[in-house]
Amino acid sequence: MTEVLTLKNVTKSFRQKTAVNNISFSISKGEVVAILGPNGAGKTTTISMILGLLRPTEGEVKLFNRQPQEKQVREKIGTMLQEVSVMPGLKVREILELIRSYYPHPLPVKDLVNLTGLTEEDLKTRAEKLSGGQKRRLSFALALAGNPELIIFDEPTVGMDITSRKRFWQTVRTFAAQGKTIIFSTHYLQEADDAADRILLFKDGAIAADGAPAQIKARIAKPSVSFTAAPDISLEPLYHHSEIDDIYRKNNRVYVQSSNTDRVLELLFQEKLGARDIQIERGKLEEAFEELTSTTKEAI
Repeated sequence: MTEVLTLKNVTKSFRQKTAVNNISFSISKGEVVAILGPNGAGKTTTISMILGLLRPTEGEVKLFNRQPQEKQVREKIGTMLQEVSVMPGLKVREILELIRSYYPHPLPVKDLVNLTGLTEEDLKTRAEKLSGGQKRRLSFALALAGNPELIIFDEPTVGMDITSRKRFWQTVRTFAAQGKTIIFSTHYLQEADDAADRILLFKDGAIAADGAPAQIKARIAKPSVSFTAAPDISLEPLYHHSEIDDIYRKNNRVYVQSSNTDRVLELLFQEKLGARDIQIERGKLEEAFEELTSTTKEAI
């Protein structure tokens, strides 16, 4: 696969603080990659270096095998940052037309409207009069305006309502299906689990984990079988089986942790516990996130 982005031994320091510490990774054409991590882990600093807004203290960042600041690179990327900044005095349509003019093969305004949920009324509104939600939609449209090959979103759905968030991810899936490369950071772990092919998990300026969501969950989160049962049912019979690692109750459900979930299902019927609404739990990204970013445990 063609590498769209490569970071080699990249470090970024601000005076006495190291925000990013000797990270290396590459992203190939068509990948959808989520960058996760707690506040201060180095996510935004890394994205800023990828975009050429910051220069590394050490190491090298390449996009399309070129420097991020080069014109040929900027014509191929679109970005939506956390802070939404719009040009006052211009109407939304005028801003879109201006930004489109900077690119060799921009998307039509009609397509941008359909993809982002901008309305005809939005297009006639001056930027300084836009609501927060309208500004987010405009920022999204500007990220897509140049029909980019690489799209970078930094916390894109913060402040979006449910409808806007749903449309956003529908559009992202549309672009991913076209072979676009997409990088996004988010604090909403379910978004990363649902949308990303791959997760880069940052901790203390370094990469604590790199892999598909299922791979990361499998490394940390134990599979389990959950079910509901009458409160007075004794779970004692299950404790006698060596295949079971742990049993606990949570939110009116019983969770039986075991690497052999098929055997647990067999035992539930064998022991006649009256289990209902049985589900196999493959682990949650939240569990892996908490484990890998914990300050009391070493990242693996």
